[in-house]
Amino acid sequence: MEYTFDFAEVNSKVPMIEFLDSLSIKERAKMFTYIDKLIELKNSGIQPKENLSKHLEDGIFELRVSFENRISRSLYFYESEKKIIFTHGFLKKEQKTPKNEIKKAKSIRKILRGEK
Repeated sequence: MEYTFDFAEVNSKVPMIEFLDSLSIKERAKMFTYIDKLIELKNSGIQPKENLSKHLEDGIFELRVSFENRISRSLYFYESEKKIIFTHGFLKKEQKTPKNEIKKAKSIRKILRGEK
């Protein structure tokens, strides 16, 4: 079975799609290229380098994409063994990934898993 990905849907909204819609067409295309690259590496059994994907905490990871003049992060987690679920994305304004963004990803994961 191969790795696949999906976008989390919470309360009839898909935060990752909303983020992608806020990007230019060129940036959006680059995001999908990086998502495809992540999936391809995982399916080949190759661990992605930290400049592409990094574990943040508690099973939450970030996909790192740099555009011409700004940087984006898309947070995700693994659901079941080979399903990657993207929770949301944001444009990075500071050095570290903001704690509230990690918290948001964890809360989306909790909702999807039906946890309290």
